[in-house]
Amino acid sequence: MSSLINNALEFVKEFFKNDTSGHDYYHTLRVYKTANKIAEKENANIELVSIIALLHDVDDCKLVGDDGKSLKNAKKFLTENNVSLDKIQLICSEISKISFNGNGENCPDTLEGKTAQDADRLDALGAIGIARAFAYGGSKGRAMHLPDTPIKEYTNEKDYHNNNDTTINHFYQKLLKLTSLMNTTEAKRIAEKRNEFILEYLNEFFTEWNGKD
Repeated sequence: MSSLINNALEFVKEFFKNDTSGHDYYHTLRVYKTANKIAEKENANIELVSIIALLHDVDDCKLVGDDGKSLKNAKKFLTENNVSLDKIQLICSEISKISFNGNGENCPDTLEGKTAQDADRLDALGAIGIARAFAYGGSKGRAMHLPDTPIKEYTNEKDYHNNNDTTINHFYQKLLKLTSLMNTTEAKRIAEKRNEFILEYLNEFFTEWNGKD
């Protein structure tokens, strides 16, 4: 493991130490580990994948309180660790295209960026994805479920991030779309299993909600 990756691990551990929204250090660590596993299968550059994965949330507008477009935190870390300007530009360009923007059309240009995006999206699926969805909804004061609230579709990032929809609606607005948006063969394989778990969970949720069990 390179010193750059070691430093990035320490950086994100400190950066996310107080997060309770589901975007904590352990989310980043899972994304990093999953991205590495996918990278091995897809023959991507491990160090580049690792750095993109580790820094992917440090400028997320949901977490840092601004639009995140400047990527100031990622740039500051990379500059302080003597990463070349060309490589900084590449890493930041890929990070800027990872986040789900309401319609899911964001896509990095390189295999390494796509691998990190897949790993991030996989962490929004399965048992962990369900837990993170409710953690994030609770952190934003969102209702768990309101039966009469319609599921809205968003076509731009601003409206998507500023919505106050229920957590259950979020499953349909984002989580259940992710499997079809995976970039790599390995990620698609993992996503299918996790997506099935979400569908089973929703079926049980509505069964219990309606008192039919």
